[in-house]
Amino acid sequence: MPPRPAPHQPRKTPRQQRAWQTRRRILDAAARVFAEYGHAAGTTDRIAAEARLSVGSLYQYFPNKDSILLTLALEHVDETAQAVRVSLAGLPDGPVPVDRWLPAVVGACAELHTRDPRLHRVLFEESPRPPDLLARFHEAEREAAAAVESLLRRDPDLTPADPERSARVVVAVVESLVHRFVAQQPELTGEPELTGEIVAVVTGYLGRATVS
Repeated sequence: MPPRPAPHQPRKTPRQQRAWQTRRRILDAAARVFAEYGHAAGTTDRIAAEARLSVGSLYQYFPNKDSILLTLALEHVDETAQAVRVSLAGLPDGPVPVDRWLPAVVGACAELHTRDPRLHRVLFEESPRPPDLLARFHEAEREAAAAVESLLRRDPDLTPADPERSARVVVAVVESLVHRFVAQQPELTGEPELTGEIVAVVTGYLGRATVS
C-alpha cells in the first residue's frame, strides 16, 4: 500500500498549461486573502471566492489552506535564494572587498520583503512550518553561506579566523534583521538608511572576527 501524502502537500502537479494557470490563480488569490485576513480567517472558501473558482475546484489542487501556505512559503524561499544569487552575479573572480557585495545582498533581501510584509508575517509567523519547508529554508541558508564564505576568503582586507563560521553568522544576521523589521516596522524595511544600518552591523562584526 503506497504511503499517504502529508496533509500539507498539494494534491497533484498540473500537466497542462490551463491547469498551471488555475493553480497560479489559486496561489495568487490565497496570497491576497492571507495578507488581508491572516492565517486563521484565511479560509479555503475565501480563497476560492477570490480566485473565482468553486471550493471543489480548489480541492483538486490543494487539500487544505496549509498546503497552499506551504507552496507560497516555498516560493518565497526560492525567490530569496534567487535574489541573493542575482545580487552576487557579475563579481570578479579575484579579490572582492566587502563593500562591493554586502550592500547589494542586504538591499536585495530588503526589497523582496517589502513587496507584501503582511503576507510574509502570515507565512513565517502565523502558519505551521512543516519539515519540508524547514529543510528548504536550511538548504537556502547553506547555499548563501557558501557564497559568502567564498567572498570572505577572497577579501584582502578581511582575514576571519573561521570563514565558514563567519559566513553563517553574516547570513543569519542579515536574515534575522530583515525579517525583524518586516514583522514589526515594515514601513522601514525598504529605507536606504535601514540597509546601511544592517551593512554597518555586519561590517563591524567582520572587522572583529579576524585573526588576531
